Amino acid sequence: MNGKHITKLGFEGKAVGLALSAAGLREDAGVSRGDILDELRSVQNYPEQYQGGGVYADLATHLIEQQAAQQTRQSAKLRAAPLPYRTWGEDLIEPGAHRQMDVAMQLPISRAGALMPDAHVGYGLPIGGVLATENAVIPYGVGVDIGCSMMLSVFPVAATGLSVDEARSLLLKHTRFGAGVGFEKRDRLDHPVLAEATWDEQPLLRHLFDKAAGQIGSSGSGNHFVEFGTFTLAQADPQLEGLDPGEYLAVLSHSGSRGFGAQVAGHFTNLAQRLWPALDKEAQKLAWLPLDSEAGQAYWQAMNLAGRYALANHEQIHARLARALGEKPLLRAQNSHNLAWKQQVNGQELIVHRKGATPAEAGQLGLIPGSMADPGYLVRGRGNPEALASASHGAGRQLGRKAAERSLAKKDVQAYLKDRGVTLIGGGIDEAPQAYKRIEDVIARQRDLVDVLGEFRPRVVRMDTGSEDV
Repeated sequence: MNGKHITKLGFEGKAVGLALSAAGLREDAGVSRGDILDELRSVQNYPEQYQGGGVYADLATHLIEQQAAQQTRQSAKLRAAPLPYRTWGEDLIEPGAHRQMDVAMQLPISRAGALMPDAHVGYGLPIGGVLATENAVIPYGVGVDIGCSMMLSVFPVAATGLSVDEARSLLLKHTRFGAGVGFEKRDRLDHPVLAEATWDEQPLLRHLFDKAAGQIGSSGSGNHFVEFGTFTLAQADPQLEGLDPGEYLAVLSHSGSRGFGAQVAGHFTNLAQRLWPALDKEAQKLAWLPLDSEAGQAYWQAMNLAGRYALANHEQIHARLARALGEKPLLRAQNSHNLAWKQQVNGQELIVHRKGATPAEAGQLGLIPGSMADPGYLVRGRGNPEALASASHGAGRQLGRKAAERSLAKKDVQAYLKDRGVTLIGGGIDEAPQAYKRIEDVIARQRDLVDVLGEFRPRVVRMDTGSEDV
């Protein structure tokens, strides 16, 4: 018995050596060559029957592993062409974002998608990408800042009822910004999210609890902000009961799940990438977890906890400022824009990832901010099925952070802020208004996705300090 006999049977690579070794033992036992070849064919066709022990056990185990690897490669194979999807604001979107969305729509698990007018390049799924998958969740389809969200509080106070100095003082006293930052222990507020039993259901969540508890009520860096400004309601709306047309003092915040969410994202992204080692290099950041797997269920649980935790941060920010003002809000609206949801799409339950996209089911309230010196909008969704009931999450970047730092002058940014009557605390050139698309253009291109109900104009803005202060 030699290698030629083995390779004629279709064995390859390491399997040839294992088959030869087993065949040699059978020859030593007096078995004929013809019978050995029959046995090898049987091992080849039914390896699971030989895995338990005997001379063919190692060969059988190797063949089963080969089959599993082949199935994984086939399961990870991208479609030859992306599924069709609709884009809003085509003229506003860079080619790189389209390329990322195309790759996402080539995934074997993808079923539908859409690209919002604020879209730009991100990691894996583009920012502004909406992707529906079957029985699969993509950690980078949700993003690093899991549960990143918006909240608006409108107070029964005239828009001019708080001076710039007073607003500045309140923001400095009652908000915290930056990586690793939180309130001093004596100043922390409690929240029901920290009492949830979910924290004890995974070792990862138990490990991250202290970090989450220490940072609750605070905001991160980058584009996170808390703003005092003017909310204008042009006409009465039954959904905004108790709010008459006029101008009001309001608080708008943008924050996420802090270091807790980022570590959840990193942990499960690594798991997903290890699960699909043969995934095309261009799609590696889109590695997924089957939702019915143990890892998929663990991510789903952790992701939703991070989403609730992110909203808890907003609730504490707004509660602190409302208490300091001595007022209760007439209106509070909120939405998450970095999450995955179970949603009916064309009669099938799919997992809809919104990475930098606002849920916009028919009648659903949402918030779409501009930049630190441009207006934001309270909107109501129209439930457009082609957009998977979604809208933009903001204006969207037209300059990356490094490009903004290289090309924008501090004096021009300061002039822009001054011209619009905005006082900035913190903030960097990388978050300058000129780094963003015009929010008016973005809104104009999604009139079939949302109706605008009210406008928020920032007056005093607090952000983390960027690499270079404005």
